[in-house]
Amino acid sequence: MGDPHGVGIVGLGVISRAYLSTLAHHPRVRVVAVADLDAARASAAAATIPGAEAVSVERLLRHPEVATVLNLTIPAAHAEISSAAIDAGRNVYVEKPLTVTFPEARSLIDRASSAGVRVGCAPDTVLGTGTQTARAAIDGGLIGRPLSASAVMVTPGHERWHPDPDFYYAPGGGPLLDMGPYYVSSLVHLLGPVRAVIGAASRMRDARTVGSGPRLGQRIPVEVPTHVSGVLEHADGALSTLTTSFDGVTTTAAPIEVQGESGTLAVPDPNTFDGEVRHVALDGPGWRVLEPGAGYVAATRGVGLIDLVGADEARPPRASGEVALHVLDIMTALLRSAAEGRRVELTTTVARPAPVPLTPAQEWSR
Repeated sequence: MGDPHGVGIVGLGVISRAYLSTLAHHPRVRVVAVADLDAARASAAAATIPGAEAVSVERLLRHPEVATVLNLTIPAAHAEISSAAIDAGRNVYVEKPLTVTFPEARSLIDRASSAGVRVGCAPDTVLGTGTQTARAAIDGGLIGRPLSASAVMVTPGHERWHPDPDFYYAPGGGPLLDMGPYYVSSLVHLLGPVRAVIGAASRMRDARTVGSGPRLGQRIPVEVPTHVSGVLEHADGALSTLTTSFDGVTTTAAPIEVQGESGTLAVPDPNTFDGEVRHVALDGPGWRVLEPGAGYVAATRGVGLIDLVGADEARPPRASGEVALHVLDIMTALLRSAAEGRRVELTTTVARPAPVPLTPAQEWSR
């Protein structure tokens, strides 16, 4: 298979732990350098990764062994760090969302195309057996022609558990841009691209209270909508309804449900890789659980980067920058629709990524 693919990680916050548990010892990649604004945090992370060194961001972007930069910075820094990596001739895999604004994202993808490098973007959870088994069922005609879908995410807000939750309530944050990528990406994989949206949004309160860590009790401002609902018109005519909220407590609704002319699928939480896919048929005996039939088995964060490393001209990356650009177009159009009170047509489209065949853990993890 040749030498492992060299990866440099910028940003070593909470989410980096999940990526490192997959990538630090994966035989197809080698984490050669890490960087963070907090040099001590970078040094501590490097000490846990065989052969990795803690360096400045500038040094990492030009490190001779770094082929791909894994950008795990806060959303507001995504565009700057990813653009700098592209300018240095590196591939980029970035935590969601691709950037804070759609124009930044459009520029980033164009820049990568001109430079001849690849861009990948989270979420890669949709490559697991949950979403992929549901997709295989839809593609196989199990529910007949898909007519509609619903996607629902309701939580009381991340400040209850995150010690530094400010960015969730700053531009680029909020329930739609933070959690929406999981649900919207899954809908694109299941039902294809979206041509137009109608949205509505609200904000319950102007400040939140940090609920854990050294800043316990500190008040932080809320600058973005904290409840967003909308309708997505898919290019093939199906309609999806979407609700994302940091204002509620919980919900009993299925995370995603897809209705077809001859059956319905209940799809597991797209923030996870697996989970039960349930099916009920018209005039059938009731709900049944489908056996996993597609997807990366026992996948974990970082499988999207592994998928990118293995991509080629015949099979582009599945968690690609182009998909992330379309997803961001959908989400920002929803926010614009809510603000302007009108239906908004999208400026992008994308091909559904290639389906993931059922891939045992021992195959993708080595």
